[in-house]
Amino acid sequence: MDGAISAKTGTYGFERLIKAEGDTTVKKVKCSEFADAVISWM
Repeated sequence: MDGAISAKTGTYGFERLIKAEGDTTVKKVKCSEFADAVISWM
């Protein structure tokens, strides 16, 4: 999961959290797409 988040990929909640920290380069994806990203970083 850390890899997907470090790659600036996240669901709506993660997107809002990362943007609140000042980073606007995050890519919002659907839950299933986030799951695919997590799996690809395993």
